[in-house]
Amino acid sequence: MRIDRFRNRVAARRAGRLRVNTRFLIQPEPRSIGSFARGKQLCAGNLSFDGHLVAQEGRSPWDIAPPTPGFTGELHGFGWLDDLAAVGDGAARACAQLWLIQWLERFASGSGPAWEPAMTGRRLIRWIAHAPFLIRAQSDENVVRFLESLAQQSRFLEKRWRASARGLPRLEALAGLIHAGSVLEDMPFDTRDFAEALAQNCNHDVDEEGGIDTRNPEQLLEVFTLLVWSALVLAETDQDPFPDHLAAISRIAPTLRSLRHADGGLARFHGGGRGLDGRLDAALAASGVKARKTNGLAMGFARMSAGRTSMIVDAAPPPSGAASVHAHASTLAFEMTSGRRPVIVNCGSGTSFGPDWRRAGRATPSHSALVLNAQSSSQLGQSGKTADQLSHTPQDVSVVLGRATDGIAFEGGHDGYKAGFGLTHMRKLEMTLDGRGIAGEDILLAIDETDKNTCDRALRTLGVQGLPFDIRFHLHPDVDASVDMNGMAVSLALKSGEIWIFRFDITTRLSVEPSVYLERNRLTPRSTKQIVLSGRTLGYATRMRWSLSKPQGSPVGIRDLAHAGESPVAVT
Repeated sequence: MRIDRFRNRVAARRAGRLRVNTRFLIQPEPRSIGSFARGKQLCAGNLSFDGHLVAQEGRSPWDIAPPTPGFTGELHGFGWLDDLAAVGDGAARACAQLWLIQWLERFASGSGPAWEPAMTGRRLIRWIAHAPFLIRAQSDENVVRFLESLAQQSRFLEKRWRASARGLPRLEALAGLIHAGSVLEDMPFDTRDFAEALAQNCNHDVDEEGGIDTRNPEQLLEVFTLLVWSALVLAETDQDPFPDHLAAISRIAPTLRSLRHADGGLARFHGGGRGLDGRLDAALAASGVKARKTNGLAMGFARMSAGRTSMIVDAAPPPSGAASVHAHASTLAFEMTSGRRPVIVNCGSGTSFGPDWRRAGRATPSHSALVLNAQSSSQLGQSGKTADQLSHTPQDVSVVLGRATDGIAFEGGHDGYKAGFGLTHMRKLEMTLDGRGIAGEDILLAIDETDKNTCDRALRTLGVQGLPFDIRFHLHPDVDASVDMNGMAVSLALKSGEIWIFRFDITTRLSVEPSVYLERNRLTPRSTKQIVLSGRTLGYATRMRWSLSKPQGSPVGIRDLAHAGESPVAVT
């Protein structure tokens, strides 16, 4: 909003007029984990943010016209300090210090896109965490400018944190204030006020089951990380976090454990990725919370895990209203991982690749789910204020978790296709106790007379061909798929050396088709494949069965430590 940008600019300039001689009372340890490879890339002058690679070519990064708002947010949020600190040599430090001084020269006056509450909170946390890295061997003048800017940004946040949106943006702003107020001397505010505000926002943003309204697992991790860091910095400065703050941490930790695949990455649903490597484990360890969910859903997701295999199913209605602007039509879609290797995935978020990819990534065909008549189970808005929100979403999503004859079972159903076609989609999944076999069944069913009449009208509209459906299983790019047994099975070879066999019944037609795997930090979508079971429903009940299993006699596990070009070691 233009008025918000104007108010932010005014607040930033006013904050800069009040000179505060501050210094560090303590120096907290950096808690964020950076990427050495990305740090080396930055030192070489290649800026990769929000899926865009921009070469500096001798320019200051602040002279570059950001291609997207996400690029601006990552650049001015200074998260890249984590990557330069991961390199940690003289060249990386010189790069970080130069860019910092250039930022102070360009934006300390309150101009430019840098003055937005959530972005400022993010930046404050990084500047404070990496202060020794930034000011080592700097001139006294530059150190003073650095400290003055920390004070200015803190005062700006004191006035403008309420202007940030509810949820993660507001928590970022408050976390920045808590860090600054706790470790900097003579801040003109009481840190306890913002610690209390953070606790109150925890009650608003984190539900009783430890979830958030966007149902985005990666965003939940970001919320959790901010809460853990804020609790630690309060404790380090002899301040007790408020009980509601600690209670939110205790609620979220078990939920995140349930949303973690066997490979340590998060399930990729509703705009979220797998999370930065090591971030989840570090945050869970720092929280000190050991609890796990023992039954039921976690933020609307069902987890099935046995042996070295994990499956996570989207088993609740998608977010609604403003919380759905990044949500996906993924009801009853699932992901499956074997050991350290993802096998069945969702395509992911295409936000960083432009509006067309973003829209495509949100549709049901981009998920490992059933698609009826080439339509999504939730519709995306077309225009106006609700253009990015989901509409006509499934309202009745029923779930039963239990035991199968030789393992664990999931049964779910949703009514996303009921209004248009009179059909309810039901999905049954069973996993053996050793995790070596998965049996699946997808059912399209007209339940009552009203549904049957709706189904009849839909069938008459399409003629005798019936209603077409596809059951899609998107494969991770590292999975090598080959059709076997005269087209009756697909062999899936993982880089670990494991083999999984996909089989299906003859009521459907099998094909292996191109697909994509969308990752935020990649410059382009990665090519991959998908297994598609296609058919037509001609009546009130259609049943399709499929399975995934390891071949008999294959190793129980693989010591998956092989480097590129080496053979994995089987463990029987």
